[in-house]
Amino acid sequence: MSRIAIVALLAFAQGCTSLQPIENSENVSQGESYQAQYRATADDEAERVRKSSVLMNAQRCAPDQKLGPAGSHVVPPDIDFLSPGDLIDVSISDDDVISGKYEVSQDGMLRLMHVPPVNAKGRSVDAVEESVRRTLIDQGLYNTVPLVSIRVMDFAPARVFVAGAVFEPGSVTVGSVAATSLDRLRQETLGGRTSERRLARALQSAGGVRPDADLSRVTVWRGGSRKVYDMRPAITGHAYPDPVLLEGDQVEIPSRGCFQEELVAPSVVSPPGVKVFMSNLSVPASSNSQAAISKDTVELRYGTRFLQAVFSLNCVGGARLTNSNRSAVLFTRNPITGQSIVIERNLEDLLRRSDRDDFDPYLMPGDALACYDSSVINITDLATKLGIIGALGVII
Repeated sequence: MSRIAIVALLAFAQGCTSLQPIENSENVSQGESYQAQYRATADDEAERVRKSSVLMNAQRCAPDQKLGPAGSHVVPPDIDFLSPGDLIDVSISDDDVISGKYEVSQDGMLRLMHVPPVNAKGRSVDAVEESVRRTLIDQGLYNTVPLVSIRVMDFAPARVFVAGAVFEPGSVTVGSVAATSLDRLRQETLGGRTSERRLARALQSAGGVRPDADLSRVTVWRGGSRKVYDMRPAITGHAYPDPVLLEGDQVEIPSRGCFQEELVAPSVVSPPGVKVFMSNLSVPASSNSQAAISKDTVELRYGTRFLQAVFSLNCVGGARLTNSNRSAVLFTRNPITGQSIVIERNLEDLLRRSDRDDFDPYLMPGDALACYDSSVINITDLATKLGIIGALGVII
């Protein structure tokens, strides 16, 4: 076969060859999917409205707990509770033997010199002070009620367990401070604060709440008791309950079974960012750095959509004819069912669709994104690789 015939054959292949559309394992058209925004919509306006992904998704949402409108309840007073490992300073009037610095034991007891243990875990400083006074009187160490003062010097980190609708359920440690971030002057001053040992911090440390989380029913189990908190105001920037957590607390966040777009936004309970695995195949490079991609992942703002990430990937535009029909593929996973989801979009369609909010999904932590010229074969590249163009002196 002559070289001219081979070039003609390649040109014919360019017009005919294409990849098969990628199919999702989930039934997207019937609304049986996690992310409302990735469903394809109909061209007909009436049909599009009737099958709006937002409406279809809302029908699957379980009712949230009726604890009052978000932000309408009174936030409970901020009280610091003691936890195992907390360092405290105990001062008893005219008693240099018992007075001193103590650490709350791992069993939650405060063990003073020559005094029976006093329960401290989960109790306020004022309550522990009163227990110490009573113990000193009951032991006959004082005839009159002594002056007892307890001040917190340093709050210890606490390991808590987070389960339910978060991206990384499991045990997390809240309240720890890096050595380079310690404020020595504040540490030496009595009366510290537990600003980092709180519920919101635990949720974010567990990867952040998922878009299907029911923030109206965040439950904290402590021993055999439980308390339910409505943390919806945390998403809108209003005052929200943020209780102090103790060592061994269990936090549970139920799922509403649907995708809630309002939760996909930066907040104190959202993921700190979205790390996405990216691959730019439109112009192959010998390294990720040459393709303007980091070694492993790219960190994006939580709330980033598919099209925004494609721009970040340098996937839009290009000098080649084949770039005009470029596609991008997003690989994600339904965290409720564990099913894989593959979302393919033609970039020209995505840019021009007036309803692209329904067509343009949000990125979730751990997603993978690739862009490539998938619909046609670039005969220039193929012919160059075969040595045909160079041999013929053909300019294309």
